[in-house]
Amino acid sequence: MDLAALNAVATAMVQPGKGILAADESTGTIKKRFDAIGVENTEDNRRDYRELMFRADAMKDHISGVILFEETLFQDAADGTPLVDLINASGAIPGIKVDKGATKMAGFPGETVTKGLDGLSKRLRSYRERGARFAKWRGVIEIADGVPTWTCIKSNAHALARYARICQQEQIVPIVEPEVLMDGPHDINRCDEVTRQVLQTVFSELFEQRVALEGIVLKPNMVISGKGSVRQATVDEVAERTIAALKATVPSSVPGIAYLSGGQTDEQATAHLDAMNRIGGFPWKMTFSYGRALQAAPQRAWGGDNANAAKAQAAFAHRAKMNSLASLGQYDASMETEA
Repeated sequence: MDLAALNAVATAMVQPGKGILAADESTGTIKKRFDAIGVENTEDNRRDYRELMFRADAMKDHISGVILFEETLFQDAADGTPLVDLINASGAIPGIKVDKGATKMAGFPGETVTKGLDGLSKRLRSYRERGARFAKWRGVIEIADGVPTWTCIKSNAHALARYARICQQEQIVPIVEPEVLMDGPHDINRCDEVTRQVLQTVFSELFEQRVALEGIVLKPNMVISGKGSVRQATVDEVAERTIAALKATVPSSVPGIAYLSGGQTDEQATAHLDAMNRIGGFPWKMTFSYGRALQAAPQRAWGGDNANAAKAQAAFAHRAKMNSLASLGQYDASMETEA
């Protein structure tokens, strides 16, 4: 393992003013996105949509890396150029989602554990040969009555750590993504409690698996009220609680934090990231790794018609710029009216 090289990639992924585009929706997930805009979920449509983003000027200005689904990593643009080459040409780093999704935990109703460790080393070698330099694995933690259990937290943390160790063995930077879902009626206090427990367990497992923290990027949820909570926390409260939770659980040797948006609206995700960076006083770079919060607007603008590519790229550029500013603590909500 070349830790210096891994650290260089991880540091580039969280460089100031840039963030990560999560374009790794599975075929089933992107079908839901396309259904919402009346677009058929074909391989060509998936390619055309992602190609327009990868060719956008916003990639050069605001995007440090792109998480891809396996299909996209090996896909060529309409003119035959590998999509991964378009990403490299923009100066962004190609990455790959490697988990195989969450599966139900036998004996633990409502809880899941992520699968995909079998054959991971072999897959990573082929992904690296194609150009991927980082990977992503998501562990899903739900909050409900009696949930999460310790078994669920421990199982997902262990899988994340095994994945991270295998990645580093294959000279791939692992994005470690333990997501505490914001679905449900729980308040911010409950989210804070669970998030701290999850992060403490994840880093304990990473230590046991001898994962070099200097060569990872953490992709956590923000500490936020559940969608169904009677009281929704303010932007400042989310920022303060999130930073406090991470300071208590995340070692300073981690190069950076790239937050997931987790079902927040576009502008909420941007405002929360900005508020955290305005507070400052933390040892890591803090940026974004957003999927829907970067893509919902360009998807609507595109609508399945490549004649709308420029319009979609402009929508993508706006959201990417807003989040770029937020990663520097320079976002102003009044800028949204300029779009």
